[in-house]
Amino acid sequence: MHHALLLAVAAGLDLIFGDPRQLPHPVRAIGWCYARLDALADRLGQRSRLFGALSVVAVAGGSALIVAVAGALPVVGTVLAVYFAYAGLALGSLLAEGRRAARFLIAGDTEAARMAVGGLVSRDVAGLDAPELWRALAESVAENANDGFVAPFFWLAITGPAGLWAYKAVSTADSMWGYRTPRHERLGWFGARADDVLAWLPARLTVAALWLAARLMGAGRSVRLGDIARDAATSGSPNAGWPMAAAAWLCGGSMGGQTRYHGVLVDKPRLGPSDRPWDAARYELLSAMVLFAGCIVAVGTVALCSIGVWSFV
Repeated sequence: MHHALLLAVAAGLDLIFGDPRQLPHPVRAIGWCYARLDALADRLGQRSRLFGALSVVAVAGGSALIVAVAGALPVVGTVLAVYFAYAGLALGSLLAEGRRAARFLIAGDTEAARMAVGGLVSRDVAGLDAPELWRALAESVAENANDGFVAPFFWLAITGPAGLWAYKAVSTADSMWGYRTPRHERLGWFGARADDVLAWLPARLTVAALWLAARLMGAGRSVRLGDIARDAATSGSPNAGWPMAAAAWLCGGSMGGQTRYHGVLVDKPRLGPSDRPWDAARYELLSAMVLFAGCIVAVGTVALCSIGVWSFV
């Protein structure tokens, strides 16, 4: 299959169907590997940076090898390549889960909203009221516009399905081990730093896509890119703050502030205009903007691949 066509089909399947829940998902297998390696680190007494780095390299390399071999198989290889490309993207599911949580919040069902939002975020949601749940939902959707779609689509375009799943293995390591806790601070160091490097450019491309989408939608016309860059620089992450700051400014809702993770209260940097709570209208704008931005990224990348500019596979 022509690479540009593979990208178009994968993005289309993701937006239409979301995660392939009825099929074996590679992320589950990768997560299983990291869980076993986590337990092995305990048994060996090796919760070190070196063991963590070797684990991530092994899982990422193994993932890439399996996908490359599967895609090269006669007859079924093309189908498997499409599946792996599609399964590595998560914009459709992200927006669908966001709409589900938003419906609960609009209906005033705070407890159901907590459960729905809790499935999207790593923070503690018990006790969050409606405004805090709206903020948590908006922050998750903004950050995952990059993590769930733009970054994996970028690596799919550059390296094909095998490279995409090497990136997803690194990203999964960051999701599972990338916490500054006594248990994972050393073991997860390499995965977190590798994810920072691999997602650096996609995070900034996400901001550009969100900014363009907002302009085409007639939103955020007074927002300056300098405001977004200034706020993003205050974030503890070199990448997460960029799409979040863009969403905060373009939608006119505040992000950051006190957030509880694993029982510990963290005062996150403030992003966007001050003291403007998120609500249904602002979230609806964000959801539409993220969808539009994803389409811009997909169409633009497919166009570049079609003329041979973007892909190196």
